[in-house]
Amino acid sequence: MQSLTGQLDAFFTDYENLFNRSLQQQPDVDSIVKNFADCFVEASPVGINCGKNDEEFRKQIPQGYAFYKSIGTRSMSIRSQMTTQLDELHCMTKVDWSAQYRKKDGKEAVIDFSVIYFTQVQHGQPKIFAYITGDEQRVLKEHGLI
Repeated sequence: MQSLTGQLDAFFTDYENLFNRSLQQQPDVDSIVKNFADCFVEASPVGINCGKNDEEFRKQIPQGYAFYKSIGTRSMSIRSQMTTQLDELHCMTKVDWSAQYRKKDGKEAVIDFSVIYFTQVQHGQPKIFAYITGDEQRVLKEHGLI
């Protein structure tokens, strides 16, 4: 049996691949929503948002990818990740990402950032129930992407 840490390594590798495939073609909404719990929390410097894994979330996914494509997002890569098992069902994983962009002037940009994810494993399947991010909009503005 795979350890929880091993499961989360595989989960985030799959998440990375799914994100990149969704940038190249139509987002796989069914696969994306399977990664999230029925409800989840996002925390960032701009506030705390509660989300529901419902039809509205399903509608927002293609819009989110359309935004990322419109600002020149080419790919997202995991630079490193570290999982801390909190108990037999819950983990906290810090993922260090590197995002590659092509700016409107043709120049390349790379932005490194971290996200802390909280997951619960039920029936062998990790689900994101919370995540903590930086101020994405501010960083995108600083790099001239929006």
